[in-house]
Amino acid sequence: MSESFDFIAIGGGSAGLNAARVAADLGKSVASVDGAEELGGLCILKGCMPSKTLLYATDVLHLAQHGRTFRLNIPSASVDIKRLHARKRTIIGEFADYRNKAMNSDRYRVFRSHAQFLDPHRIQLDAGTVLTGKKFITGTGSRVAVPPVPGLAETPFWTSNDVLDLDFVPASVIVLGGGIVACELSQFLRRIGSRVVLIQRSAHILREHSPATSAVVQQAFRDDGIDLHTDTKVESIRHGKNGVTVMFLSSGKRIVKRAQYLFNALGRTPHTSGLALEKAKVDLTPAGRIKTNRWQQTSQKHIYAGGDVCGPHDIVHLAVAQGALAAKHAFGEKPARPLDRRLLLNVVFTDPPMASIGYQESELTRDGVPFIVASYPFDDHGKSILMEAKRGYVKVIAAPSKGLILGAEIVGPQAGELIHCFSGPMAMKATIFDVLRAPWYHPTLAEIIAYPLEELAEQIFAQ
Repeated sequence: MSESFDFIAIGGGSAGLNAARVAADLGKSVASVDGAEELGGLCILKGCMPSKTLLYATDVLHLAQHGRTFRLNIPSASVDIKRLHARKRTIIGEFADYRNKAMNSDRYRVFRSHAQFLDPHRIQLDAGTVLTGKKFITGTGSRVAVPPVPGLAETPFWTSNDVLDLDFVPASVIVLGGGIVACELSQFLRRIGSRVVLIQRSAHILREHSPATSAVVQQAFRDDGIDLHTDTKVESIRHGKNGVTVMFLSSGKRIVKRAQYLFNALGRTPHTSGLALEKAKVDLTPAGRIKTNRWQQTSQKHIYAGGDVCGPHDIVHLAVAQGALAAKHAFGEKPARPLDRRLLLNVVFTDPPMASIGYQESELTRDGVPFIVASYPFDDHGKSILMEAKRGYVKVIAAPSKGLILGAEIVGPQAGELIHCFSGPMAMKATIFDVLRAPWYHPTLAEIIAYPLEELAEQIFAQ
């Protein structure tokens, strides 16, 4: 059996679904191929939506437990983990149902199957059906990595999927890793009542962010009671009847930690196995991602890729944009513009949260790009003081001549919301003077953004 389509999306996550939608809107015949047990993609089923549901609940729990700070009489507050788990399932079920309806509309054909390439224009499904496509996008996402840490492969461990599905409070957990998933879920585990040991290889957690922002979150973790270790090297991991034992070096000292459970949060790797990309002559990067150009084209110009499988960042809104760009470019639809690196957003939903947009100081320094920078702390800001949310700061980076905004960094209350005060202006290539023309209501968290902008304006006037 064989069928032909104008466009075939392999993977029904954010990139593949959006590409299929755009191609269908252009009047093309479209097939969507997804062999997962449930339709919905990583974000809805095992990523953004379940994790943020749990994290927000424990933010509320944390505030309730610290009611005395606000002179509130809250006798006690604790998690009902089974009901929290049920609420999470209800919420993601609603999102998944919506995704199912979108995918199973009559706008395109859905094949519940895995696929592998036979050649650059044909794929074979599990049941043997062959689909021929004029254009393709591969958006098969990522899977949990198991790096060569001594003893890890031989030890039973949790992944983020397991933590997100917990319906009990574990007594103790050792977390390996210091990225976004490790940090967000470590704080969740600690706040529901688990004893948490977090072991990070590099000198600070969240190493893709600046050391200054990471330092703020690290202190918050330690104040929460997380046993945090950075700049480490794991020597061995062993599993026994009483749980797991991890031996590691930190600052030249050998440390041994024990817990009931081990959580492997050492990152994810592109999910390309089984696709037989070599038969399609699609090249990979040394890191195993599908190599793409600025239009999301692979080494085969009619085959595109989007999302975690190609990166460069595993972010949902980026995958959505990549999928739309790929479909538009594939069929010559205007306007199809490459994604703007200046507008890359990143948010970490820890408490305090951290967020960034555009270029960091380290990148500009590396590339020899001149810049000026100013920051303002939350502990000197009215709204954050009355909220008892005084950790962190807002930082703005600009060009020294005309004040073009190059980037911003926030760690502190509502950082993920506040960072969007920059996304619109930066998309319009605004300067600090353009943004300062806007009114900033008092007392709000957002008005803190005006303070570093004013300082940057003074720096430019002083030149």
